[in-house]
Amino acid sequence: MVKVNDIVRFLNDVGGGKVTRIEDNTAFVEDEDGFERPVPTREVVVVGEAGTKASRYERKLEVPSKLVQPDKPSKPKAAVPQPVETSEPVVETADGDKLNITLAYEARELKHLNTTTFYATLVNDSNYFLYATYLSRGDDDREWTTRWAGVVEPNFQVELEEFGHDDLNSLTHVAVQYVAFKQQRGFKLKNPALVDLKLDVTKFFKLHCFQSNQYFDEPVIALNITRNDVPAKQLLIDSSELERAMRSKRHTDERPKAQPVKRNASDPLVVDLHLSALIDDTTGMDRAAILNYQLDKFRQVMQENINRPERKIIFIHGKGEGVLRHALLQELKRLWPRCTSQDASFREYGYGATQVTIHK
Repeated sequence: MVKVNDIVRFLNDVGGGKVTRIEDNTAFVEDEDGFERPVPTREVVVVGEAGTKASRYERKLEVPSKLVQPDKPSKPKAAVPQPVETSEPVVETADGDKLNITLAYEARELKHLNTTTFYATLVNDSNYFLYATYLSRGDDDREWTTRWAGVVEPNFQVELEEFGHDDLNSLTHVAVQYVAFKQQRGFKLKNPALVDLKLDVTKFFKLHCFQSNQYFDEPVIALNITRNDVPAKQLLIDSSELERAMRSKRHTDERPKAQPVKRNASDPLVVDLHLSALIDDTTGMDRAAILNYQLDKFRQVMQENINRPERKIIFIHGKGEGVLRHALLQELKRLWPRCTSQDASFREYGYGATQVTIHK
């Protein structure tokens, strides 16, 4: 239940603030600029109860000065994710054209690590906007879960989520991916990055693992995502499944190579409709032209053999997407309806071959 002096967030809008009064089912919320806004109580969520310390959602740090010493980075100010169209002008720092991104975890109550909840925060210490996502998975999970996604403004830190001990098993692997850009001014391109880090969740129970950090007033567990434009550990997408599928497809499309053997008159006629077997140069031919060329060859062979009853013809078209095979069967049904078709022997011709039998 929402109470006076609670710190709340809006469910259907960006922002939040402190509840100054409640009338019927309406909470009057005062934002950081001192404006009071009436909001239905069902459309707010409490992030800091009355009498407790302010939520990090509310906490804002000093805007960095333009004169930033290289060995002493300034503290970005805290904010929730904002649209790219920001109303405030972007204040750039002297060394902010290099990306410095930090993922940090702070305990709500540092002296009670066994019962407290924790905050995950992303720090963007640069002059660039970031399209960013924060993801995680457990040791036994094969798929990732998106925990936060949004835009991080230059020289800002964003609270990503508040979580408890029950969530730790799903945080043994964390990842941050981002694309950096500026707006309304020129800038140097930065490579997009996907950084995957192993998180030792036992550290959340050890006080000495929370250490002082230049961006925070209290000790945190900090992970460097990017330092001076260099990502900490790029995640390489596992392409083994794709490679296995491609190898399987190549194996399926392969057919035994024809051996130079003598055939009897009753042996089937074998016609290879692969374009490489029909023409040497395909320059300027699109897919439609290629298909028509193959169909012309099919019609020519059928016309030459239509007066030979019980003649069997093997048309090798390959498996592929099945477009050529479908077109052959349609032509057969339209022009030679009395002829029959069936899949050719895999042992002799591999997948992707159709046998046509000529009938009177």
